[in-house]
Amino acid sequence: MILHGYFRSSAAWRTRIAFNLKGVTPQSVTHNLRDGAQNEPAYAAINPQKLIPSLELDDGTVLTQSLAIIGWLDREVPEPPLFPAANALRARVEAFALVIACETHPFQNPKIQKRLRAKSFSEADVQDWLAVAMNEGLSACEKLIQDQPGPFCFGGAPTLADICLVPQIGSARRYGIDLAPYPKLVAIDAHCATLPAFMAARPDQQSNAI
Repeated sequence: MILHGYFRSSAAWRTRIAFNLKGVTPQSVTHNLRDGAQNEPAYAAINPQKLIPSLELDDGTVLTQSLAIIGWLDREVPEPPLFPAANALRARVEAFALVIACETHPFQNPKIQKRLRAKSFSEADVQDWLAVAMNEGLSACEKLIQDQPGPFCFGGAPTLADICLVPQIGSARRYGIDLAPYPKLVAIDAHCATLPAFMAARPDQQSNAI
């Protein structure tokens, strides 16, 4: 099993956390997004979207999209579960994750930023646009868990919500976003940072970090 990723990719970071929580260690292959390695024909043949991550299974099947990969992993390795048993709470976890993965994170994608610059957006405009998107997403996420006791997003065990939150908080810090308005999210991130599965998945802990 081969996990194609990049140390700084938020989406790849999610999958690393999930694999660590499950105690599964796939072979890791890195593609430097800054150098455009994801656009090389060899990788495009694996993932026609040319996005990170991708998971090559031992039978040659290729899975793409981080949430789909994590869902597959959770079904293949049921323990520990990455979703609550209660159906409504599971839906809330999924919704929280989708706010980050589908509504917030895409604005960080180098391809999107490159297109904005190609349309003559100034660097300041690009960064402002990104900050607005991040703050909107984080603000929504902070409100979505206001009724939850912690220490994780939805209860006493990590779920897909935490798997998505931690890389997003990491990206927000990297882009200089003020996190003071999001105390619950920051507290959850701090708690996750004490767990080996989350610690080992951090970008600065990857052998290919530069």
